[in-house]
Amino acid sequence: MKSFTLIPIALVWCFLRIASGPQQAPVESSPLNTVLKKMDAAAASFRGTQAEFEWDAYEKVINEIDEYQTGTIYYRRVGKEIEMMAEVKRAGSDLNKLKPEPKFVLFSKGKVRMYQPKTDQITEFDLGKNRGDLQSYVVLGFGGSGQDLVKTFDVTYMGAETISGISTAKLQLVPKSEKVRNTYKQIFLWIDLDRGISVQQQAFEPDGNYRLAKYSGIRINEKIPDDVFRLKTTSKTQTISPSG
Repeated sequence: MKSFTLIPIALVWCFLRIASGPQQAPVESSPLNTVLKKMDAAAASFRGTQAEFEWDAYEKVINEIDEYQTGTIYYRRVGKEIEMMAEVKRAGSDLNKLKPEPKFVLFSKGKVRMYQPKTDQITEFDLGKNRGDLQSYVVLGFGGSGQDLVKTFDVTYMGAETISGISTAKLQLVPKSEKVRNTYKQIFLWIDLDRGISVQQQAFEPDGNYRLAKYSGIRINEKIPDDVFRLKTTSKTQTISPSG
């Protein structure tokens, strides 16, 4: 499943089975509670987001970034659900020498579908009863509320940091689910203090490997064409379902 490891960090968890003192309890006057309220407000008005991304995979064994992927990601609210499309445009092991590597990952209607034009093949995962749980991860930092965050994670405020010129609050998330902790023991979110959304995410595996996602050019609540959320397949496209 290597090809899936660098799609948005939120989805990875489901596909696979520090400045100031920590503050874990979201009491009324705490910095953590302030950040969570910012996220609540952003979630309440969320209609859609698009951004440019860079996804990096660090491998501890070789002590370096093993793979980079860049592209554009889109989210939109459809009724009570969120749809996501990630368009990977370039990939490689050297950030300065990325090669064209088109790949499209769509989360919609309870399914995750990855289309690779080079092989003209779709890999499809039907989430079934896990559909609702996955959506809560998909919207992590993009349309998800602060109150939903503390239901799924033990959240600690780690302080203020500036990321690419943006004032952010760094949050540490420890999954409450033991199954998720076996895949990612902790996750960090950097939340834009003005907009209440994530500009960077980092997820650490128990063995020391990590996945880092950086977002730029973020545009909120602008109209995204319906066509963006459709896979551009051909009449010969084949679909496989590893889960059976």
